[in-house]
Amino acid sequence: MNFAKHWAATLDDYVIDLAWAPDGATLAAASAAGGVSLFAAATGTLQHTVPGHEEGTNCLAWKPDSSLLATGGQDGFVRFWDAASGQQTSAVKLGSAWVEHLAWSLVGDAATSPRSDRAGVGAAQASLLFAAAGKKLFALRADGTIAHTFPDAPKSVSALAWRPDGAAVAVAYFGGVCIWDATTFTAQKEIPYGSSILALVWSPDGRWLVAGCQDNAVHLWVPAEDLELHMSGYETKLKELSFSRDSKWLATGGGKDACVWDCTGNGPEGREPLLLPHQGRVCALAFQHGHGLLATAAADGEFCLWSPSRKNPLIAEVKMPATATKFAWSPDDTLLAVGTEKGTVYVFKTDS
Repeated sequence: MNFAKHWAATLDDYVIDLAWAPDGATLAAASAAGGVSLFAAATGTLQHTVPGHEEGTNCLAWKPDSSLLATGGQDGFVRFWDAASGQQTSAVKLGSAWVEHLAWSLVGDAATSPRSDRAGVGAAQASLLFAAAGKKLFALRADGTIAHTFPDAPKSVSALAWRPDGAAVAVAYFGGVCIWDATTFTAQKEIPYGSSILALVWSPDGRWLVAGCQDNAVHLWVPAEDLELHMSGYETKLKELSFSRDSKWLATGGGKDACVWDCTGNGPEGREPLLLPHQGRVCALAFQHGHGLLATAAADGEFCLWSPSRKNPLIAEVKMPATATKFAWSPDDTLLAVGTEKGTVYVFKTDS
């Protein structure tokens, strides 16, 4: 397998988020200082720098099948940008709290219609953007108008994760998770958990909902089966989670080893994980979307590519001059973008 640096660029601050356009032609990179840079994937050419949020940008989300980019910031705004022109198309103020989580999904425009009407929405389907600010969760249309305001969460929303079928979104906060129906905006299930949840991810098959937690643990649910598993004993609080495309492998951080758990059957509880070692604490990880490679990074600047199914899983090792903050695989898995604490964005190319 060939793996090499394709291009690099430097932002004016810590790289707080990275996101590829749906067609893979553009990479958006958000600086903690507030600006958002749009780079051509093929060459690294800077296409536009949009102001983002003066007090700091927190998150990025591309509208599916579109050149519309949403950003959330410390100013309490969600802003929408046309990536082709670099111009803001709309903005909505969600209050005084920081907007820290954004996630698009395909749902019906007539979002309050019963689930039985979903099949009839057809061409009327459009993406809604779910945005969290403090305890508040909103469903926004692409023009910046609010489609729905949810009841306040018990504590600040700490993570959002769309179920892969697009029918529901899981919302985490200190004390638990609520799964909201994306069509009726009603609560499908409320799941208690006695600590802060820092990260949330669904398995691609929609079976497992997994939380990375403040209490140095990973917690797993199968909401459809009322199955619940708990894996504790990590070195640190856990924010790094990623599933393989086939839902077999769950990769977690939480220490100097990236742990890869087998989630087939009854899940990983009682099984030994595959340990992928680093010299420093694991600070980022991401499986490819459609292939089997896993990228992991440590606080000492090292990052590695692994193939967990192989007897010798290590594929490549790279030493960077700064700690990675974020990984983002391009939609076709040929490019891996890596953001760092010193503001550098590296893009690596692979043929697998």
